Amino acid sequence: MQRLRAVGAAALVLSLACAPIWGATTPNVAPLGTVIAAERAHVGQAIADVGTTVYGGDTLSTEMQGSVQLRAGAARLLLQSSSSAIVNDIDGAASAKLVSGTATFSTGNAHAFTLFASKAAIRPQTDAPTIGQVTYLSEKELLVTARRGSLAISVNDETQVIAEGNSYRVLLDPDAAQGPQGTGSGGGGRGPLKAGRSQFLIVAVAITGVATGFAIYKALESPDRP
Repeated sequence: MQRLRAVGAAALVLSLACAPIWGATTPNVAPLGTVIAAERAHVGQAIADVGTTVYGGDTLSTEMQGSVQLRAGAARLLLQSSSSAIVNDIDGAASAKLVSGTATFSTGNAHAFTLFASKAAIRPQTDAPTIGQVTYLSEKELLVTARRGSLAISVNDETQVIAEGNSYRVLLDPDAAQGPQGTGSGGGGRGPLKAGRSQFLIVAVAITGVATGFAIYKALESPDRP
């Protein structure tokens, strides 16, 4: 009888140890997106493959001649060669912070995605299908191209808009970048889109890499397509 009691007590202890604790919270770790194309790319330290699940806080990176494309809701993010970005979630929408290299994103609406780079936030200006490309040149300088639709660039409470088909250098230290008369210089003899005492300055440049841009456009033009 004593042996049966001992076995019963041990079983009870084991069942209590395995049972969930009522009231305890389980972290809600929902996937942010899925890798849909990858070559010489990584998610964290692991090799990125098609179908790899990506979570908020993960770092995507590519080697020389590498690339990786992520689908996240109504947005897609493409990192080109020698690039890295930290992906995350803002109020239920995907975002990424570009740390190095070049990122191209496409969206199906204005709230689908935000790309952060240094102090700037770049997002679609409207709900129309949008493709934007950002190259991180330094902490104080970006190259932003609106390949399809218009882009809104914001630093703190200031926002400037880049129209479709235009490319601009974004100078995040305008006092150092402006000349003696507070102006910059751009391709084709065009000056800055907005000068004066601004938190940032954008200077028009000629768009290059037409063939590459067209390939990116075809790859990202339909962010809602399965």
